[in-house]
Amino acid sequence: MIKEITSTNNDLIKGIVQLQSKSRVRKKKGLFVIEGLREISLALTSGYALKSLLFCEAIIDSSELENLISTFDLKELELIRVPIKVYERIAHRETTEGVIAIAIYKKLSISDLKINKKSLILVAEASEKPGNLGALFRTADAANLDAVIIANPITDLFNPNIIRSSVGCVFTNQIATGSTEEILTFLKKNKIMIYAAALHPSSKEYHLMDFKKPSAIIVGTEATGLSADWTNQSTENIIIPMEGKIDSLNVSVSAAIIIFEAKRQRKLNNQ
Repeated sequence: MIKEITSTNNDLIKGIVQLQSKSRVRKKKGLFVIEGLREISLALTSGYALKSLLFCEAIIDSSELENLISTFDLKELELIRVPIKVYERIAHRETTEGVIAIAIYKKLSISDLKINKKSLILVAEASEKPGNLGALFRTADAANLDAVIIANPITDLFNPNIIRSSVGCVFTNQIATGSTEEILTFLKKNKIMIYAAALHPSSKEYHLMDFKKPSAIIVGTEATGLSADWTNQSTENIIIPMEGKIDSLNVSVSAAIIIFEAKRQRKLNNQ
């Protein structure tokens, strides 16, 4: 059965606005908002559960909505029709497809990670810019990494800006969060090489490393780089040689360069 909400003063609508804008509300309720057919589909494919689905018939094509519902068997889900004025109130993005889902949080515990003897992992320490995090998740998806771990997270990973900038790749990657100490313990316990990307006296050029072994590539913030905990306990500290006037790259660009060098080595090793 399809419900209908026509007022922007409805309690559910007010609640969605808060979920979109306030991390503490998302964490307290254990809910977050997903906009767009692709993002919702990726979340469902990755095992995320939905609580409600809101749609605007003036925007979304009925066949697209029916396909989403049938593909993921959402007939028992709470479906809510809203007019444009209500949809515009709850939509975070300027361009959207007329469908919004209320989704249930997942625990992103490092203890739940599934890794193997050839794992290639990205660790990002204290990243706070949604755009950078989104780009890191997109890179990780493109490289089909085994996991992405966020150390000492500052930004809620279900922030709508991260979902948008990652084009849904926040759902396609195996993700966990934890403290630097927890992550270091996890990596060492699983005998994973730790390659810390840092401007450090001991740093060696990244392409000289052997990434064919189980490896974790560690990146820090653009402002402060990696903490000493990583550079002091790494297998190797690595650097991308700069040939221009500046001494660093955007964190997502740096991560991509190192990740795809690791993929190149592994591909050659399998030929």
